[in-house]
Amino acid sequence: MALVLATTREKEKTEMRAALCETLVDLAASREDIVYLDADLFGSSGMRPFARAYPDRAYDIGIAEANMIGVAAGLSAVGMTPFVHSFGPFATRRCFDQLFLSVAYGRNTVNVIGSDPGVTAQYNGGTHMPFEDVGILRTVPTAVIVEPSDTTMLRSVVRELSEKRGLHYIRLKRKTAVKIYEEGTTFTVGKGITVREGSDVTLIAAGILVDEALTAAEQLALEGISARVIDMFTIKPIDAGLIRQAAAETGAIVTCENHSVIGGLGSAVAEVLVQGDPVPMEMVGVRDEFGEVGTEGYLKERFGLTAAVIAEKARAVLARKK
Repeated sequence: MALVLATTREKEKTEMRAALCETLVDLAASREDIVYLDADLFGSSGMRPFARAYPDRAYDIGIAEANMIGVAAGLSAVGMTPFVHSFGPFATRRCFDQLFLSVAYGRNTVNVIGSDPGVTAQYNGGTHMPFEDVGILRTVPTAVIVEPSDTTMLRSVVRELSEKRGLHYIRLKRKTAVKIYEEGTTFTVGKGITVREGSDVTLIAAGILVDEALTAAEQLALEGISARVIDMFTIKPIDAGLIRQAAAETGAIVTCENHSVIGGLGSAVAEVLVQGDPVPMEMVGVRDEFGEVGTEGYLKERFGLTAAVIAEKARAVLARKK
């Protein structure tokens, strides 16, 4: 199905974790290689229905994330396709060595789900709030990193990655997301999506910041500023061609991410631009800080991850462009 944007952007009725579970249950019905591993978080991940449907293919490894990755790599080595979950910081920095060696270097296939990235960790606070997970895994050769915007994209991405080999990292908000795409729309990992056309500046966003970028574009339009918005849901491999095209056609870039500005989407985009024809660029993201406790709304304000800040950065980059 061709790309179709939702007619209204509002909170979805289905949680992201429920969409993940439904998709994996459906995949497992026709594929005996699909297995699921969790680190004592079946309730948090919403994967109990999978465990009930396929008890012989659901494994609770306990709070031993590094061991979980090793087990998943072993399952891959004997022909299985593992999906594994823990909270983002534990799925990445706690078991980086196993991800690097047992999975990527060992040419095994593991689909890692790191839940509640960035400020979506909310009341779990700084210990569970990964602003660094993308930066960590971008350094792993051949790793794929995706951050789906809504359940429609999540379902499509999970199905596609289940057919591919290698280390795949899915940054997953567990609860409800804002609906961006109509049901049935499919996506291609590695290809960004232009969700709004514009000619003055390009806003390149991922995850929960896609909605904020679209809201910022609407605010800027009232000022006579035409902002293009790109959903760069695949952070690695980054869609360099689309970035260069946007830079050539609008001459100014603002990146928007629920992650540190060090090593994440902004860094990936800057690396593309600096090797070609650089244009003025600003970054919206966390500024070398740890997370803290709060609601998602409060934390967005606290770390400057809002439509208002995106619009402010767009005005700043346009001033530099002139």
